Amino acid sequence: MMQLNRTDVLLMAFCTGLIVANIYYCQPLVILVAKEFNLTESRAATTTYLTQAGYAIGLFLIVPLGDMFERRRQILILTAVAVVALLTAALSPTFIWLQIASVLIGASSIVPQLILPMAANLSSDEKRGPTIGIIISGLLIGVLASRALSGTVGYLWGWRTMYYIAAGICLLLVLLMAKRFPQSKPTFKGSYRALMVSMWHYLREQPALREASLINFLAFAVLSAFWTTMVLFLANPPFNLQTLQIGLFGIAGAAGALAAPMVGKLTNSRNSGKNIIIGLVLQLVSIAAFYFTGSNLYLFIAGIIIIDIGQQAIHVTNQTKVYSLVPEARNRLNTVFMSISFVGASIGSAVGLWLWDKGQWPIFCAGTALIVILNILIYKFYRYKLKT
Repeated sequence: MMQLNRTDVLLMAFCTGLIVANIYYCQPLVILVAKEFNLTESRAATTTYLTQAGYAIGLFLIVPLGDMFERRRQILILTAVAVVALLTAALSPTFIWLQIASVLIGASSIVPQLILPMAANLSSDEKRGPTIGIIISGLLIGVLASRALSGTVGYLWGWRTMYYIAAGICLLLVLLMAKRFPQSKPTFKGSYRALMVSMWHYLREQPALREASLINFLAFAVLSAFWTTMVLFLANPPFNLQTLQIGLFGIAGAAGALAAPMVGKLTNSRNSGKNIIIGLVLQLVSIAAFYFTGSNLYLFIAGIIIIDIGQQAIHVTNQTKVYSLVPEARNRLNTVFMSISFVGASIGSAVGLWLWDKGQWPIFCAGTALIVILNILIYKFYRYKLKT
């Protein structure tokens, strides 16, 4: 079996980051979209959770095919579809068209969840954690840096230009991945129906998969709620920031994403489960920083870095655990895990907007803190079950 070298891993991280960015370009652009289509900011922000919902749909229906068909071909086709979806968004004549395009962008941007199992399959047991950590680091830098890029582009040239640029990036990536990505051999010989049924079997029979998925569901909900709602927080008094300035806060998040390779190494140790509780505590600390921000943006930036380091600790540990369960079914296990995670992200964005409408930033902070506390109790419950 071919083994990945460091250049291969870095290339996969690079492609993963640029493709997953498609899902998050919309977030700093909410204010500009609202102005063009004469909508409230909360209404315009529905594009954020529709994109995440599309991603969850793509994860559930398409990613399992990575165990059934050759992955590189699947990756190239999906990235080409993403080009079409991004161009549809750029040309949207009405907000409904933009919402439809948002779902399609999410569904076609699932390529990182095909790259990760490919990398896991091509890595030795001792290198799997660090490899996943590096690729997830690229993924999360793409997620967070995308906001800075789209905020800047939207401010200078308008929100549609960002979608044109994203389409061009994906077109170039199709050519690069066609030349450099390795081919893979399918591991599942049955029908699509049997493939989908087998996922429910793994969810039922693998308690570690259920635990990792549930904890990730709530952790992603908190993170996504923050990144969606912070746009409204910063666009209103006392800050009154513009799209360009709001997008730059993604750079602070990208700094936190650099923790992922270190977390990946820690998952190979016997005490890697402690990463989960550390990550959850860091989420609580970050929410406290957000609550007490007032007009102090330095405290807000510190909270961004902390919440993203916490997310690395939770996500990398859980994903490495999931990949170690049934090697021949990594795409299906990843489908269950990431589908549940991004349903959490989509619901989190919607909940964040609802909390904002109910009482703006203080209520948002209180609501997300309760979600984190619930997640800590779930973690403690699973630890208690293991002991008994």
